[in-house]
Amino acid sequence: MKHLPTFSKTLRLALAATVVIAASSLVSAARADDAKPAATKPPVAKKLTGAELYAINCNRCHQERYPTEFTSAQWQTIMTHMRVRANLPAKQVKAIVKYMKEEAGN
Repeated sequence: MKHLPTFSKTLRLALAATVVIAASSLVSAARADDAKPAATKPPVAKKLTGAELYAINCNRCHQERYPTEFTSAQWQTIMTHMRVRANLPAKQVKAIVKYMKEEAGN
């Protein structure tokens, strides 16, 4: 029976290095998959109150007005005008008007 040719020392080292590199690539790929966070829900946006929306939006252009400075009817007219001028969404204006009318006290 003939003996199989033996690999040279350099060839054995090269083969061993190839196996080690391939194995480490597989391990690091598996770890990268494990490191991915699970599907998370997007954060729920906090619903802002009329007072908060008033403070955020109206103070951008002018000083804050007190709700008692105008009547409920006047606030309705003012906010209709300001909705167009400040390009505010209808839902936000509705919340601001509700707050201003409640605080106007008349």
